[in-house]
Amino acid sequence: MRDLRIVFMGTPDFAVAILEALIVAKFTIVGVITAADKPAGRGRKVQESAVKRYALKQNLTILQPTNLKSEEFIDKLQLLNANLHVVVAFRMLPKVVWQLPKYGTFNLHASLLPNYRGAAPIHWAIINGETKTGVTTFFIDEKIDTGNIILQEEVAIDNDETVGQLHDKLMHVGSKLVVETVSQIQQNTVKTRKQLNVGSKLAPKIYTETCKINWDEPLTTIYNLIRGLNPYPTAWTMLVNNNEKIKVKIYDVAKEVATHHYKVGTVVSSKSEIKVAVKKGFLIIKSLQLAGKRKMDAKSLLNGFTFYKNAILQ
Repeated sequence: MRDLRIVFMGTPDFAVAILEALIVAKFTIVGVITAADKPAGRGRKVQESAVKRYALKQNLTILQPTNLKSEEFIDKLQLLNANLHVVVAFRMLPKVVWQLPKYGTFNLHASLLPNYRGAAPIHWAIINGETKTGVTTFFIDEKIDTGNIILQEEVAIDNDETVGQLHDKLMHVGSKLVVETVSQIQQNTVKTRKQLNVGSKLAPKIYTETCKINWDEPLTTIYNLIRGLNPYPTAWTMLVNNNEKIKVKIYDVAKEVATHHYKVGTVVSSKSEIKVAVKKGFLIIKSLQLAGKRKMDAKSLLNGFTFYKNAILQ
């Protein structure tokens, strides 16, 4: 059995769960590489990554390079004397880093590769209306998410599941998959397979414009976009309400297939319900946030806000 010395690389909460699983499984973590601290929020207060906060509690050695190719960082990395790198939700690594350890560098990706290579695989799986996704461990090579697959596990996507819910589900399954992958590397029983590129879908980074709702799209397309961005970064639209324009973020929704004669985007509200007319039905808004206000459920908003008869989302 191999004596593993692991360097873990990651930044967000998703990566914390995997690092914790490795520690619980009693693997030796000799160092943690995470993003540099940076100012965030209205007060521009310096924020530490979720992985750094967890690693500090575990008294782990932490490196926060701004340049992964710098001699200073490479020297510090080599001093950790790791023989395996585990990467979860981190940056693209230069070859000088991923080829360093004796037993390789592997990554956990939140999709069934080769589908959904890229920065936002969980979001795009829901936005595209997939009924299943999964997690994959693979050895890193020169390109993004193209290396030889070690292990995969499939996960079903529920019809009303949000990206937040699927994120947590994949985080749990991914933790187990990483522990199993490390166990196989430790026991020298890994059997990899090459990725096929046939018909693979991509998961590019999501921008503000990606999140804007097009009310001319079919009901299911809009529904999938909103749940694929809930709770973050959140689908948005502009409300024109009696000549006032307000940016609105939309969170929880439901579908209603129906025949109607409203113009697409028209807001149809009652004392307790907000609906938006779309082709062949309505989108029922259950929770939302008006610019400058807190997020609230539809009924709470309607207690103090009036949608005029000409109110429309566009």
